[in-house]
Amino acid sequence: MSTQKAYELAKELYASIGVDTDKAIARLKEIPVSMHCWQGDDVRGFENPDGDLTGGIQTTGNYPGRATTIDELRADYSKATSLIPGKKRINLHAIYLDSNGEKVDRDKIEPKHFTSWVQWAKEQKIGMDFNSSCFSHPLSADGFTLSHHDDAIRAFWVEHSIRSREIAEYIGKEMGEPAVTNHWIPDGFKDIPVDRYGYRERLIDSYDKIFKNQKREYNLNAVESKVFGIGAESCTITSLEMCMGYAIKNNLLLTLDTGHFHPTEVVSDKISSALLFLDDILLHVSRPVRWDSDHVVIFDDELKAIAQEITRRNFDRRVHIGLDFFDASINRIAAWVIGTRNMQKALMYALLEPSEKLIQLELEGDYTSRLALLEELKSYPFAAVWDYYCESEGVPVRDGWLREVKQYEKDVLAKR
Repeated sequence: MSTQKAYELAKELYASIGVDTDKAIARLKEIPVSMHCWQGDDVRGFENPDGDLTGGIQTTGNYPGRATTIDELRADYSKATSLIPGKKRINLHAIYLDSNGEKVDRDKIEPKHFTSWVQWAKEQKIGMDFNSSCFSHPLSADGFTLSHHDDAIRAFWVEHSIRSREIAEYIGKEMGEPAVTNHWIPDGFKDIPVDRYGYRERLIDSYDKIFKNQKREYNLNAVESKVFGIGAESCTITSLEMCMGYAIKNNLLLTLDTGHFHPTEVVSDKISSALLFLDDILLHVSRPVRWDSDHVVIFDDELKAIAQEITRRNFDRRVHIGLDFFDASINRIAAWVIGTRNMQKALMYALLEPSEKLIQLELEGDYTSRLALLEELKSYPFAAVWDYYCESEGVPVRDGWLREVKQYEKDVLAKR
């Protein structure tokens, strides 16, 4: 059966429960997903690509073909996006600067170090987001940055974060739409601390300096919490309560990372709570097999639940979706494609739900019908709608993309 024929049959079936598949596709086309550049080179960046990763960040595996230059990373990213439908953005860390071989420390980075990225993004017709990089540096070796008790070290990271914010504002102004900039720090204790308050007090002072005079017209700043980290098992300074409180008080975004909570907590349950108090939130979507393990996103129940929370109350303009996984044990371009397409699949699955009908059943107390319909929806032909969407976007249907990745690996990656 042709993709078109399968879609027509699916369209008719969904119409019987009040779902317009054409409208669902049109809406999905307008929801961007920010693809993280660090999947392509194992979070190395171009400041010191051979340096050790610190801050609780680890990549495992040594699959051949890792990008080692800006040109290689851009080529790999472009190959991945050519196999993914819909709107894409690129999410850069500060360590991915283009310094033309000049040594530039992080408290000296400037917009000029990202002008080539802006030009490239414009050519690719994609958006851009940004991140400060408070890890894998001599001044973060003891595990503390913005909450450090040493004023000189803390001042270094404050300056880096201010410059990161200003670079993002430059990016947003150049691109004609706001960048979303995430601020995550690794600060925390391996063993039980005595003065949690003092560290968090210093962090707030640092944040106050960083976000003073922020320009939300061009850039939306987000602060990211974490419950656990390698080397910070007993305490992370950026707890959820601290970050959420600071974000609410200071008109920032809160970043919810799917791997940054206790194993029995789910981000899908946190989205609605956060949006009652915040204008926007940022998602970092990964797959926490064991805590923050950052596995490639799969099409599982939690991903679907996250997408449903976004679409049921039309939060797609208030929830900024970014990906955050890195796997060096498989083809890195395939990882990008699998993870990003799965995020979009989950959104498609959610958009094909008769949300208004389900909400009405819930308000009426008809939980029997609510459960019955939710379960029956699982066997509706959403895949036929997804395949049609991919075909209409000019990208491979089903696993057709894998052949292109394997050929690219043979022609390009294997020669690095």
